[in-house]
Amino acid sequence: MDKQELVRSIADLRKQRNAVIVAHNYQRDEIQEIANVVGDSFALSKFCAKSPRDVIVFCGVHFMAESAKLLSPGKTVLLPETDAGCPMAEMATAGALREEKRKHPGAAVVCYINSTAEVKAESDICCTSSNAIKVIRSIKQDEIIFVPDCNLGSYIAKMVPEKQIILWKGFCVTHHKISAEDVKKVRKLYPDAMLLVHPECRPEVTELADFIGSTKQIIDYASASGAEKFIIGTEMGVLYKLKKDNPQKQFYLLSQGLLCPNMKKTTLRSVYEALRDMKYKIELDEHIMEKAKIPLDRMLRVD
Repeated sequence: MDKQELVRSIADLRKQRNAVIVAHNYQRDEIQEIANVVGDSFALSKFCAKSPRDVIVFCGVHFMAESAKLLSPGKTVLLPETDAGCPMAEMATAGALREEKRKHPGAAVVCYINSTAEVKAESDICCTSSNAIKVIRSIKQDEIIFVPDCNLGSYIAKMVPEKQIILWKGFCVTHHKISAEDVKKVRKLYPDAMLLVHPECRPEVTELADFIGSTKQIIDYASASGAEKFIIGTEMGVLYKLKKDNPQKQFYLLSQGLLCPNMKKTTLRSVYEALRDMKYKIELDEHIMEKAKIPLDRMLRVD
């Protein structure tokens, strides 16, 4: 099938299966085009929790589809590419987190949504890059173990200095490799452009930014701003919506290395096959599901 035939077949199957297709902002352009909803982790989490459809096709990576299943345990959640993982999520394990909790018995555990269900099950509350500061401020304890992103954790520590943030040694491979030198180079090329970056970038990069925010916050900021030129410091998939919503503005990627291979695995064919064959279903241990849903529910109540 060519692209048009795939798109038509996906639309037919979506109706037959009573399904909804959700896609992260980092997905391929053609995946964002066919999705019912496109957004960051927080927006998609809220949507999936309220979706009335029987089937959720999650165009993203494994931890995102897991989160959708946790929030909608009675629904069928499909991940079109079963090996679309997240290196950052794999940098934290439930066993290692239990060990860290023993070292800090009075600390609360805040778990970035970019984590496995097993790690969420060991946490007190989840957060996303959109609501992390609000979540941290809502916690009574002064000492907080933040897992697994050390860069987002460092940013939070700077914004909420009254809390003692214990950082995990995890990071997003895509964002972490960007350096201050990369910023200096691109600033020379586009001196009149504003720099908007994701808090998963290193502190040396966020310190040089004009704005720091989640993918949705970056999109909203650029759309509302009177400026016309922007350097974007997050995964390149976000450029699709930025350019679509703001055709009169110019956007430059901070680095050509800002590409997540896992986010780009999903294709029109894999979405079609997921709906046709009802694959790949997210299955989780019932005990883990019960425990891991609690911190997600707590996060949704904060906002």
